[in-house]
Amino acid sequence: MKLIDPNHPAYRRLWVRIAIVAVCFGWAVVELVTGDPFWAVLAGGAGAYSLYMLFWTFNPQPPAIEPPVQPDAEDEDEPAAAAEKPSKDGQAE
Repeated sequence: MKLIDPNHPAYRRLWVRIAIVAVCFGWAVVELVTGDPFWAVLAGGAGAYSLYMLFWTFNPQPPAIEPPVQPDAEDEDEPAAAAEKPSKDGQAE
């Protein structure tokens, strides 16, 4: 199970990935300085995991561009035929 999807478009910019890792490790330092090692280990673990996912395994895939859908020749005739159908009272619309 991935907690961070490195192929998400939000992670394509380098500064975003650096900021996420820096905030996690920075928070770990803050927790160590204030004397709470439990939360420091958790924040450091989040920083290590984000460093691994966003730098070591980061392999951005180019976005898949699908060609526009071309209507079939049969589909083009149907709207014109539908417009010429008479209504309930027998008159064409």
